[in-house]
Amino acid sequence: MMNPANRGLNSVLTRITNKLQQDSLVHDALHELRECLDVDRVALYYFYSHWKGQVTFEALSDHKYSIICSTGADECFKREYADLYIAGRIYWADDIEIAPISDCHRDFLRSLQVRSNLVAPVLNNGKLWGLLVAHHCQDVKKWEHSDITSMRLYSQGLSAAPSIQSEVLDFD
Repeated sequence: MMNPANRGLNSVLTRITNKLQQDSLVHDALHELRECLDVDRVALYYFYSHWKGQVTFEALSDHKYSIICSTGADECFKREYADLYIAGRIYWADDIEIAPISDCHRDFLRSLQVRSNLVAPVLNNGKLWGLLVAHHCQDVKKWEHSDITSMRLYSQGLSAAPSIQSEVLDFD
């Protein structure tokens, strides 16, 4: 039996997931970006509380790469990372096996079959709403300057999506 707190959280996450799936801007943007970057997965990760979050939407090259509704490695994502993303940081790793990341983060990415990782913030009124994430799973991918620029532009576009702008963020 689900306790009231989990039931409430599940209700909020279901509402947000449904809203995002109905938002054609989000749908189109993720699919266009996945094709533009030629990657296996582009996902939208929503923070629902103090740097805890969930994948609420994804575009895939193959369903075997699905991570929809997955939650992140919360213990790996700290306030200092949030502050970097709030400041506009875009992070990329051509090969997670040699990237200068924590073992916790590397293990988390391995569990998602990730070989190459590209991440940009999605902001809502100056607050970190979530992350736009591109993963290549089949092999290492050398991220080009144009990939990073595309990621920045799409994350800014998603920040303007009605379903994202309508969410009230009440945590810091």
